[in-house]
Amino acid sequence: MLEHTFIHIPGIGPKTEQTLWRRGIYRWHDFLNHEKPVLSHAKDRLIHENLEASLAHRDHIGFFNDRLPAGEKWRLFDAFKHRAVYLDIETTGYDQWSSDITVIGLYDGANVQTFINGKNLDAFEVAVADYDLVITFNGACFDLPFIQGSFPGISLPKGHIDLRFVLKKLGYEGGLKKIEKDLGIARGDDIEGVDGFEAVRLWRKYRRGDEKALKTLISYNNADIINLEPLMELAYERMKSRVFAKKQYEKQGSCRSEL
Repeated sequence: MLEHTFIHIPGIGPKTEQTLWRRGIYRWHDFLNHEKPVLSHAKDRLIHENLEASLAHRDHIGFFNDRLPAGEKWRLFDAFKHRAVYLDIETTGYDQWSSDITVIGLYDGANVQTFINGKNLDAFEVAVADYDLVITFNGACFDLPFIQGSFPGISLPKGHIDLRFVLKKLGYEGGLKKIEKDLGIARGDDIEGVDGFEAVRLWRKYRRGDEKALKTLISYNNADIINLEPLMELAYERMKSRVFAKKQYEKQGSCRSEL
């Protein structure tokens, strides 16, 4: 999807991108190899210069993350999923100034890493540096600011997709557990009914000596990050289908508009 994208270019919005697609300019190279004018002389020059820069930075996710509109960063997924990690945190509360991180989970599609306050939480900073793209649910508002406050000076992956907002564009609203249920994604019986409030209580029970509570908390966090993967794949495919369906719809015209 990334090399079909033109909206990362300054001054190029969705309508112009659709216009390019309708004129047979589906990929960056289609434009760069096009011998005739496509839009205006000024816009053609702008696009040409930015596409050459895009090719030069093709493997640099920060280049595209900084240029894509906030609601369009899902387009990064396919190009950088081999360097992506799913992330979720548990905390002692919702106010980052008066609360602490208790658990951080990372899942790269193959392996889960768990970082626990008082045990190995400091190792998180080195581990997350291995990735270029972080995928969260509500991470822009909660997880990432919390992490940045807890790890001053940390260098997080330069790309970020927040599934909360991508899924909302697709009509799925509410918390992560509700959306999972709406889409038929199950959790284990051992953590059925566990939510963010219960996660806080589990940590308190662990701090009083209940090791089983910590095991449950870790299982809950693992489910959060592992279930983000099918949600991301579903969201990516549906957003891509929606964008390209719009292209075909506008190209062919609408019979309904004449009824």
